[in-house]
Amino acid sequence: MSSEDHIDHVDVLLVGAGFGSFTLLNKLRKLGYSVKIYEKGAASGGIWYWNCYPGARVDSDTPIYQLFDKELWEDFTFKERYAGGPELRRYFNHIEKKWHVSDHITYNKHVDGATFDETSHKWMVECSDGSYLSCSWFIPCIGFASRRYTPPFPGLGNFRGDIYHTAVWPQHGVNLKNKRIAQIGTGASGIQVIQEIGDKAKELTIFQRTPNYCLPMNQRLLDPEEEERKKKEGKYEEEFEKTRHTFSGFTYDFLQKNTLDDSPEDREKFYHKLLIEEAGFKFWLGTYKDMLFDQKANDEAYKFWRNSVLKRISDPEKQALLAPENPPHPWGTKRPSLEQRFYEVVDQPHIKIIDVNKHPVQEVTSTGIKTDLGETEVDVIILATGFDSVTGSLAQLNIQGVKGGTIADHWKDGTKTSMGIAIPEFPNMFFLYGPQAPTAFSNGPSCTQFQAEFLAKFLEKVKAEKITRVEATEEYEADWCRRMQEKWDITLFPLAKSWYQGANIPGRKVEPLNWAGGMPEYVASLAKSIENNYEGWRIAKA
Repeated sequence: MSSEDHIDHVDVLLVGAGFGSFTLLNKLRKLGYSVKIYEKGAASGGIWYWNCYPGARVDSDTPIYQLFDKELWEDFTFKERYAGGPELRRYFNHIEKKWHVSDHITYNKHVDGATFDETSHKWMVECSDGSYLSCSWFIPCIGFASRRYTPPFPGLGNFRGDIYHTAVWPQHGVNLKNKRIAQIGTGASGIQVIQEIGDKAKELTIFQRTPNYCLPMNQRLLDPEEEERKKKEGKYEEEFEKTRHTFSGFTYDFLQKNTLDDSPEDREKFYHKLLIEEAGFKFWLGTYKDMLFDQKANDEAYKFWRNSVLKRISDPEKQALLAPENPPHPWGTKRPSLEQRFYEVVDQPHIKIIDVNKHPVQEVTSTGIKTDLGETEVDVIILATGFDSVTGSLAQLNIQGVKGGTIADHWKDGTKTSMGIAIPEFPNMFFLYGPQAPTAFSNGPSCTQFQAEFLAKFLEKVKAEKITRVEATEEYEADWCRRMQEKWDITLFPLAKSWYQGANIPGRKVEPLNWAGGMPEYVASLAKSIENNYEGWRIAKA
């Protein structure tokens, strides 16, 4: 960069064109900030631009999986209880038109890194096309799942067929009809893909490490007239308000009763109501308050879930693989996936499941995948192997701290943040829906909404007081990490090798990456730092 080059300046640069950025864009421009969004993709939607694999769908009910602004939802109605990928794209197109987002956004613009200037109190942001932008406030809103993970299978590059990763599925789609397919991974995307392609495949071999404790989705079309009536009667506002007061930012919360307080008969009825009648995440986040804290309580939940699954699978071997008698981890300590007919699909004879714990992948050959059982010859390999979740998104960027080193360097001995929204040594930088926030334990739009509300109040205050530099303190960061660990340790979550704590990436430190103390306490912690005169922040004026 030459000293003669002209560098454009903007008050706020948001990175990523998903829920977080759009929520902040509208709030901050109303405060008089000039705002720009850089998006590396060709369209808006955030993860829902990239999520175009077969069957991609949200796991939060309508209406709460959207921005909470009335001016958006008053003339837009989702068609299904759980929106799919194309429906989410229609929604983001609606936001773009209604809010004139094109005035603020640049697509196909990839941020590589950034450096903070202590003299001007501004960030200099560099993009992969060689361009630069100066900003006073730098806010990456890239979520927790933007860096995909591909296991280092020997010989993967030798395969002569097609290989697809669910995180970067071709935008034009893929014809899988009558193909011999191998799929590695049974997380959320894996479950959705399997139930979508299972009937079409000539053969489908699933390489499974851990069974997914799937929950029925009970998907249905919504009645447009009924939804309009709900809007007029204030039901949508009621639903949004409920998310402020629940552990997970959904519209329901844990029952204030312990599992064994109920008789076996009453417990059976309650479980049936949650799992079969109401479905969705009710069985996970609307159940007895001790389910995620007490092993005996958890065992009761697993037992009921397992019996419900066994009724849907006829093959004894598949029963043992998908709903084993001895659970590999406590129920609900990995995020369950919502399914529509997953178990009926995999019960078909042309679909095979290989347990990679007993039969690990030895190598990928030119024609298939080899284990000690022999070689499975296939035409297509699908990698549903997820992400370097939660921390990988931010850590991959070359964002330089004021004392030297990147975010990855700051986290080399463990993840550390202040309230899951800022990091010491990185002044005037915030992030949404990332590490040490309620992120993976929450409804995504709720989490980003409440974080955006905090940042809007925060930036309104600093603007009024002409503060130009804000940095989280190391003391507040240490206190937040202590609280994170305390909340984590009283749960059953540490007993599962999950991406909740980075255990899906070989060699990575296993640690709590998501706030397990619930949404209300998290929001209160954010608010306290404003109310108590910038508690936890160092402030300065240019």
